[in-house]
Amino acid sequence: MKYRKTAFACGLLLAAALAAGPAFCADWVIPQTTYYITARQQSFPDFPAPPAAGSQQDQADLAVLKEWQLKRTPEECARANAGAHADYDKFFGDISPFAEPLPEAAAVIFKRIKQESDGAAAEIKKRFKRQRPFLRDASLEPCLGRIGGLAYPSGHATISRVLALVLADLVPEHRDDFLVRADQAALDRVVGGVHHPSDIEAGKLLADRLYKAFKKSKKFKRDMQTLKALLPEAAPGGR
Repeated sequence: MKYRKTAFACGLLLAAALAAGPAFCADWVIPQTTYYITARQQSFPDFPAPPAAGSQQDQADLAVLKEWQLKRTPEECARANAGAHADYDKFFGDISPFAEPLPEAAAVIFKRIKQESDGAAAEIKKRFKRQRPFLRDASLEPCLGRIGGLAYPSGHATISRVLALVLADLVPEHRDDFLVRADQAALDRVVGGVHHPSDIEAGKLLADRLYKAFKKSKKFKRDMQTLKALLPEAAPGGR
């Protein structure tokens, strides 16, 4: 009987999440993992707040989004949509230094890094509760769809930069290539109309802080050693 009650309650929770729409679901399905660093280490209590609503910087954010809405091309929207799931292959597949297909052990590590970075970003989003730009200005129409979740900091900007920093440490001679690709993945969220420019900058800042903390983790150091061992003998930084 206890199991049935629990299952019934879980079913009601799922139904409520689906009925509430994408905004609820987007927050609900991003757990904060603590494989590398603790929740406290991920909290960054001094993390800067987003621009105040109506401030000069906030208005500048919205102006940039309106400019992109006027000039973006179908090809740019298609590229932004291709990276919507924020995974390693979508961001770096064509310049990956690993063999193709990506070794399973590497895929597991990159997924772990993505989840922990995404969870950390989600927790800070909950702190500031900045809405998506199209919810704040009715003239904005995103070509990535009216997705759920909160805006600040950008999870895509965080994840792509953390992964780029990993690759940069593994193959330092191609550091610039990886960071440029991460910057493009982050900008695509502005082009697509789902993030303010300041969300992107905050995501990059969070990535730098997370990566610095990750590098002190014994588990992260082990994973980096595993990734190094999986690189081809002469990793070209592209394939």
